[in-house]
Amino acid sequence: MEFLPALEQARLLRRYKRFLADIELPNGEQLTIHCPNTGSMLNCMREGGQVWFSRSNDPKRKLPGTWEISETPQGRLACVNTGRANPLVEEALRAGVISELAGFTALRREVAYGEERSRIDFYLEFATGPAYVEVKSVTLGYPDTHVAAFPDAVTQRGAKHLRELAALARQGIRAVQLYCVNLTGIEAVRPAEEIDAAYAHALRAAVADGVEVLAYGARLDAERIVIDRPLPVLLGR
Repeated sequence: MEFLPALEQARLLRRYKRFLADIELPNGEQLTIHCPNTGSMLNCMREGGQVWFSRSNDPKRKLPGTWEISETPQGRLACVNTGRANPLVEEALRAGVISELAGFTALRREVAYGEERSRIDFYLEFATGPAYVEVKSVTLGYPDTHVAAFPDAVTQRGAKHLRELAALARQGIRAVQLYCVNLTGIEAVRPAEEIDAAYAHALRAAVADGVEVLAYGARLDAERIVIDRPLPVLLGR
């Protein structure tokens, strides 16, 4: 996935009201841009750190740009625009990069399913039957480790999705939880039990019921993001 045009660089002044961020451009101009991330963004940003944003020419927009990438306190780069994860995964699926899901004959997005009225990110059709694929964007990293974690805040919605996937797996339907790791310098992924123990429990229960868990890392800079490698998932216990 290429950023066209390439992202602009700035310095973060502050993030506030969840969806707003004040930045300073190299020429000293200050802008308020949209922060497209509903999570805590734990360890994803620091005031004074570098950020990269996309600029919009849409006259109807209230804010001139969208925060895309952040320099983390650990010196990594994180794609904080969670809306990028699904298009990025679709690109990788269609290119056959995610080998475990290669060979599908049709792809649909946002398909309704489940007893809790969910929508699956990707519904893939194979000759052997369908696969339901739920995508989560991972950006939480810690100092002195190359293991990223999910989630960065308590997520009842994430636990619900795992329950829905587990219900499918118990029926013999292929169900996949895919972690899209939009953070550089990462070699593995784990559940962030210290943040959301209920989610970690739901993940292990889903695996016990037959849900497949995959993680793929991305290479990113101000010009592009590319999913390029599988990563191990460390379930613990």
